[in-house]
Amino acid sequence: MTSYRLKAAIIPAMATLIFTGCRVGPAYHLPTATAQAPPATYQETPEQNPDTTGDWKIAQPQDAMLRGKWWEIYNQPELNDLEDKLNIDNQNIKEYFENFMEARTLIAQARAQLYPTLTTAPSYARSRASANTGSSTGSTGSTGGSQTSLTSLPATASWEPDLWGKVRNAIREEQYNAQLSAADLENERLIEQATLAEVFFEIRGQDALVDLYKSTVEEDRKAYEIAKSGHDTGVSDEITTVEAENTLETAESALTNLGVARAQYEHAIAVLIGTNPSSFKIDPRAFTAAPPSIPIGLPSQLLERRPDIAAAERNMAAANAQIGVAVAAFYPNLTLSAEGGLESSTLKHLFDWPSRFWSVGPSVSETIFDAGLRRASVNQYVATYNADVASYRQTVLTAFQQVEDYLSEVRILSKQLQQQQAAVESAKKYVALETGRYDTGIDPYVDLVTAQTTLLSGQQSLTSLQIEQMTASVQLIEALGGGWDASQLPTPQQVSKKIGKNEIAIEK
Repeated sequence: MTSYRLKAAIIPAMATLIFTGCRVGPAYHLPTATAQAPPATYQETPEQNPDTTGDWKIAQPQDAMLRGKWWEIYNQPELNDLEDKLNIDNQNIKEYFENFMEARTLIAQARAQLYPTLTTAPSYARSRASANTGSSTGSTGSTGGSQTSLTSLPATASWEPDLWGKVRNAIREEQYNAQLSAADLENERLIEQATLAEVFFEIRGQDALVDLYKSTVEEDRKAYEIAKSGHDTGVSDEITTVEAENTLETAESALTNLGVARAQYEHAIAVLIGTNPSSFKIDPRAFTAAPPSIPIGLPSQLLERRPDIAAAERNMAAANAQIGVAVAAFYPNLTLSAEGGLESSTLKHLFDWPSRFWSVGPSVSETIFDAGLRRASVNQYVATYNADVASYRQTVLTAFQQVEDYLSEVRILSKQLQQQQAAVESAKKYVALETGRYDTGIDPYVDLVTAQTTLLSGQQSLTSLQIEQMTASVQLIEALGGGWDASQLPTPQQVSKKIGKNEIAIEK
């Protein structure tokens, strides 16, 4: 009775071990992101920095977050259309999407190791034995060798139960890698979207500079015609005409040069939206608006909003699972195998009952000595995990740095724009006064040119600052993670779903 009870207890336990097993290796716990908890607010907010004068203000409430199509905050229909095209046809985004699909297939490959494998290798062979073999020492080749035929139809089944969680850890590793790939995809999408918005505002800045220089060229041409007319009638000297001509030619040259940067920005937009630059055109239109108020959220939310932080965290989880795979190598492997089939020397008797054959039996393998190979492998993956922890924390620190950088940049540029606008207004007064002095013959023409050059330089700086502030606001949104948050990251169950035929196809 005792023996029966012992068997009744052992057999279910062994069956449970074989079919479920245990999982060795360290459990994954999310490490702390920074040595200190995130502050309640960013340093560049009015609560932390009273010196926030300027036109640009942070959106209220500060715990609000951007959602979805973040570029719509700029209220630029043309930019909205370009961003929609980018999300469909950008080739870098497509590359990262296919990398994500590849990562999902690796989950299926790892999961297949949980199940038995069944193989078959039907064969037919006809052979003739040599007549010069055997124990006979008589005359050679007198009777000839015997001929035989063999037809075989075997089937082999093999299964290695995941007793120590090696396969399950491998599956988890690939699931985490697939999540990492999904986060990389979203990070690349955000980079491409932000790049498009920046280039869009850059090209509009070039259009504003073109308008500025066109008006300058027109004014310089009028001044040259007046100077030339005065010289022709003997009212003014030749040097005034030469100076006016030089000023006009210099402005025309600068206007022509603006076409280089604009063409390059236009070509960049074409590539971003997946269009051949040779067939793409964006109509010129000056745009020098101020950036909108941007909801920056709270510092504690930043870890959930940046796809690069999510990718770094999933990379740690995958490295932790890899440690479990390495630890499982210390334990024995159990293999259950069976082989059976039909075998006959004649085809007509292949399916007869006596033609059957089979064999079945388990085997256990264990490495007795490997000169420290397994321990070195575990140490390798532990070091990899620790390096990934450091990389994760550095990514977090860099994220906070970028947010503070662009918050301060947008704020400071807003204040500088006010100062530059005042400088432009004073330059206009300077030109007006100098024009009066030149018209009355008090000052020479060169003094008027100096005043006009001062005004042009100030207006050019003002336009450049306006575009710089717009692009800095885009960079701030990118640093905040755009409209993404961690809830959009697919779960391990979602990335493990079977991929349909329509999801992966050869590109034509």
